[in-house]
Amino acid sequence: MSIKRIARHLVQHHWRAKQIFPPAVLGRIEQAIRQGESTHSGQVRFVVEGALDGRPLFSNQPARARALDVFSHLRIWDTAHNNGVLIYLLLADRDVEIIADRGIDAKVGPAGWETICRAMEAEFRSGRFEHGVTSGIAAVSRELARHFPPSGPQPNELPDAPVVM
Repeated sequence: MSIKRIARHLVQHHWRAKQIFPPAVLGRIEQAIRQGESTHSGQVRFVVEGALDGRPLFSNQPARARALDVFSHLRIWDTAHNNGVLIYLLLADRDVEIIADRGIDAKVGPAGWETICRAMEAEFRSGRFEHGVTSGIAAVSRELARHFPPSGPQPNELPDAPVVM
């Protein structure tokens, strides 16, 4: 367990997520998800967490493991075509993780998701958080559209609203 990581999480805590992602920005991110989902039969969720606290922090839970927990908790794996995708941002670690259900993950693979994550992180380092998120949503949606194009009625299986933890 790194004292530096603990300090970073305690100092940045949850206020930073609300500062970077005020309601107007969250609304535009929700619209980007809705627009992206109109091009495919998949489901996309965006979650931002300012910092870890409690057990996840003191057990030194990596961002990827936390993202897996969030993916499960939000039931993103529970889509008809196994094509749900979580874009998870842990601000205190400056880390983006994409967790995808097995249907889409088998087609895109870790390298494809990693490319999208790194592009988003580059935008965040430049202070362009909204653009980084919406660009990431667009990139994920392009992958979903390529492998899961829309066919027939498109029920919205998961909420489009971003989650701030």
